[in-house]
Amino acid sequence: MTVQTHRLKNGFRIVTENMPGLKSASVGIWVNAGGRHERIEQNGIAHFLEHMAFKGTYRRSSVQIAEAIEDVGGYINAYTSREMTAYYARVLADDVALALDVVSDIVLNSILDPAEIEVERGVILSEIGQALDTPDDIIFDWLQEVSYPDQPLGRSILGPEERVSNFQRQDLSTFVSENYSTDQMVLAAAGAVDHHAIVRQCEEIFGDLVARKQSPVLQARFQGGELRQVKDLEQAHFALAFESPDYKNPDIYTAQIFSTAFGGGMSSRLFQEVREKRGLCYSIFASAGAYCDTGTMTLYAGTSGDKVTELANITIDEVKRAADDMSEVEVARARAQMKAGLLMGLESPSSRAERLARMIAIWDRIPSLDEVVAQIDGVTAEDVRNFAGSMAGGAPAAMALYGPVADAPTIDELQARLVA
Repeated sequence: MTVQTHRLKNGFRIVTENMPGLKSASVGIWVNAGGRHERIEQNGIAHFLEHMAFKGTYRRSSVQIAEAIEDVGGYINAYTSREMTAYYARVLADDVALALDVVSDIVLNSILDPAEIEVERGVILSEIGQALDTPDDIIFDWLQEVSYPDQPLGRSILGPEERVSNFQRQDLSTFVSENYSTDQMVLAAAGAVDHHAIVRQCEEIFGDLVARKQSPVLQARFQGGELRQVKDLEQAHFALAFESPDYKNPDIYTAQIFSTAFGGGMSSRLFQEVREKRGLCYSIFASAGAYCDTGTMTLYAGTSGDKVTELANITIDEVKRAADDMSEVEVARARAQMKAGLLMGLESPSSRAERLARMIAIWDRIPSLDEVVAQIDGVTAEDVRNFAGSMAGGAPAAMALYGPVADAPTIDELQARLVA
């Protein structure tokens, strides 16, 4: 497999990886423009714009966009995150040029028809309503909000109903002009791809575009606190967060190994202690998320209202215990899980393209798999214990609770237990 990169004169970056033996490919454009690039009055507009990309361009109607890809048996999709918006397609080898043409068309040439804006507004408002009706989705938005209050990074990607209800064409085009610059884009393709053919096509499509300066994002500040919504639900949803390393910090690998050993699978401490031994919940996990300037260690579980206090207290006790006795066996198992997950995931051209785009966006280069594996193998049990100790030592924490949680402990009570 060969990774090749190219940068056009206007800053547009291209990265490809040919995967011998494959008959298909994934092609996409990743734009460094997500929820945290929005001003407060724009909250939700990055996601709205992602929807509008499929509603018609100057060359294709919304139906023609879908048919162009599906007529050749492929699929096309997009997503918006807090730091990025991605548009991508998966097709057979002979249709890579078509996929690149369609994806670039929806990114560069969306009409933003006012009539279609009204139609899609209803779709997005329904999506917001669905999220609010899904406790184990919305609780993570609330946890983000309380972790990073009054900051772009803490706001919902979908945005509030009152703002989404009022976006107009000019609002969308303004966000594009402020953020969709060539030097904020990465074209990534993996699978049965020809690097030189893709570069030639990108030169034709993007070569004459002019780069525009993007405003810097507001530095994130993890503050912590508590958000509690008492409601008569079947489950009490409990989510806890601590600040963890950003994705350029070498300690990100320690954080990821901790999250895997602590709550990443059936053999993890949280799963074994809380679910298997005590039967307090069905779903429980830990995960380490990262951004350009911060990260979040998230612990989540759903349980019954009469058990949420016990579950919260045990979770805190397990964090303290991990700081004392996380073993080399557990860390070795977590390292193996991480490496296997990385390598298995990269057998898919879609996963490959995603990794290529993210690595270029973060590092402006592609770290080799050997380099990443060496970083994972370099994490010791002592490193993981020290990381757990940093959380147990009184670091700021955030908590979100939803459901029958009136009697659940407060964040101050849990932090006092953590340092006791």
